[in-house]
Amino acid sequence: MTDAALPSGVDFPADGFALFPDRSVIALRVNGDLKDLATTVEATDTVEPVTIDSSDGLDILRHSTAHILAQAVQRIRPQANLGIGPPIENGFYYDFGVDEPFTPEDLKAIKKEMERIVRENQRFERRVVTDDEARAELADEPFKLELIGLKGGADKTEGASVEVGAGELTIYDNVSRDGSVAWKDLCRGPHVPGTRLIGNGWDLTRVAGAYWRGSEKNPQLQRIYGTAWPTKAELREYQQRLEEAAKRDHRKLGKELDLFSFPDEIGSGLSVWHPRGGIIRGEMEQHARARHIAGGYTYVYTPHISKQDLFLQSNHLVTYKDGMFPPIHLDEERDADGEITKAGIDYYLKPMNCPMHILIFKERARSYRDLPMRLAENGTVYRNELSGTIHGLTRVRGFTQDDSHLFVTPEQLEEETTRVLEFVISMLRDFGLSDFELELSMRDDEKDKWIGTDEFWEYSTNALRNVAVASGLKLTEVPGEAAFYGPKIDLKTKDAIGRTWQLSTVQVDPNLPERFDLEYTDRDGQKKRPIMIHRALFGSIERFFAILLEHYAGAFPVWLSPVQVMGIPVAEDYAEYLEDVVAALRVEGVRAEIDRSDERMQKKIRTHTTQKVPLMLIAGEQDRSAGTVSFRFRDGTQENGVPVADAVRRVRQAIDGRVLVNSADDFA
Repeated sequence: MTDAALPSGVDFPADGFALFPDRSVIALRVNGDLKDLATTVEATDTVEPVTIDSSDGLDILRHSTAHILAQAVQRIRPQANLGIGPPIENGFYYDFGVDEPFTPEDLKAIKKEMERIVRENQRFERRVVTDDEARAELADEPFKLELIGLKGGADKTEGASVEVGAGELTIYDNVSRDGSVAWKDLCRGPHVPGTRLIGNGWDLTRVAGAYWRGSEKNPQLQRIYGTAWPTKAELREYQQRLEEAAKRDHRKLGKELDLFSFPDEIGSGLSVWHPRGGIIRGEMEQHARARHIAGGYTYVYTPHISKQDLFLQSNHLVTYKDGMFPPIHLDEERDADGEITKAGIDYYLKPMNCPMHILIFKERARSYRDLPMRLAENGTVYRNELSGTIHGLTRVRGFTQDDSHLFVTPEQLEEETTRVLEFVISMLRDFGLSDFELELSMRDDEKDKWIGTDEFWEYSTNALRNVAVASGLKLTEVPGEAAFYGPKIDLKTKDAIGRTWQLSTVQVDPNLPERFDLEYTDRDGQKKRPIMIHRALFGSIERFFAILLEHYAGAFPVWLSPVQVMGIPVAEDYAEYLEDVVAALRVEGVRAEIDRSDERMQKKIRTHTTQKVPLMLIAGEQDRSAGTVSFRFRDGTQENGVPVADAVRRVRQAIDGRVLVNSADDFA
């Protein structure tokens, strides 16, 4: 049994209600598996309580709320067909097959019905059923019938793992106080004991369209999203975070600050960068390039398109074909009669840069003296994302990866991975991010899922684990989440409002070197196979830019700001004086401008504050006479009477120090 405090006098077998009378406990983990609180356990079982505020508890709370949503929908629209309703980050959703889309008025009615179900305190009761029994009970639910047929492979279907797995089928009944079954759903569970435990810390958030099982070939369903928390106070805190996130939405800020756009004439998910956005992106790329070169990386360049044979050899056209754009047929030749004299070849836009970097390695014979070889590229790749998944710069069809591929000997793996992780963290700190944690994705015990020897998996996983532990960062190990060919480390960071983003990945790969027959000559003259390390620092430049834009709410550090200094004369008489100051700043490489428009000074200040300019230089008669300027900052604070030479030096210092300047205190 668990070491958790238990009530005295418990007789086994016992259920979770007897073992953990605390109402915050809503489920059990028995011998490692999540179970309902009503589950009967033996004295020999290892049992842990699952509280409502834990990660597992929140998932159970949210999935239970999704069931209440589905029950409410079918009370209001009995003909609605049930899809799936998994928990997701911060909430849940449920998909429905309906004749008419849900309206805002429908959501209000559904919420009221959900409140009634919560008050009814229906019990969630689990039943094991056979396939035939499930089909008979759910005969009017075509999507559920399809899931029953997928049992054993449902983990490949978006969200379906909450319904069916590789084991037994179960149905959850919502049982009323009089013992009658009010509603039921195909589900693996577990659930909270009763609907009243859902409380009032939930809300419905929006409706969207979603294709069944994520494929445009399937029917489009209506998806209702919601959120659920243990208390009303936590719900309100979450809603406040959403309000702040909406203010920081990179799509909104991108338009307001004139940074980028998505012209319809070009196509969905394809961005163009405006001059100011281009300045920020250019600074990001130039800083990263300088750091990479100093770190021993060599930049390479590869084409955007390749013959299909390359992606067949890399296996992308087998495992990733749905994510690639359709082929472009080229090189076909015909004679005067239109007969084909030379067959054409299919070319594909590249979805990843790695196969081309491999060809650079393979171009000539390599020695152990050439390793580690560190190749870097800002390579634009193309992914055929579904239209419903495209989201600003964070999910696009064309984006640039700051890709690096390192070729190392097995003996170099741990040392080189350490260098990579230290480099990644150092670089992200340069951009003002500081809250990191690591996730180590490993293989599990299902032998058929993985390739490579046990020895490779052991030493490569241990190498990554040693690197992660040595970093001192929080580490979470996730069995079963490795790529089929090797383990990886994912680095996650939190932004200014506490959201977690996955950024950099360090992936160990012996598979592609094997596929492309890569080799090097070792010290003993023997041919050996190198190990490849995939490493993306930003992930994609577009996505990282969006994360930074929201992290800073558009108010970038001085070094990244498109306009670093804006000169504002008190009156036109002082414009020439400020022109000289701006010229001195430009000599020092500062992006400085002067506003000589006809607007009043206060209007100019408001305009450039709205545009998030970090430093405004104001000059009037007193400044001109004394050879000084006055600094005004984003928050409205001001520092007066700063000598021009000192002002130029301090601006340059703020840029070189990558300082975030929002107030006079930041500029001290």
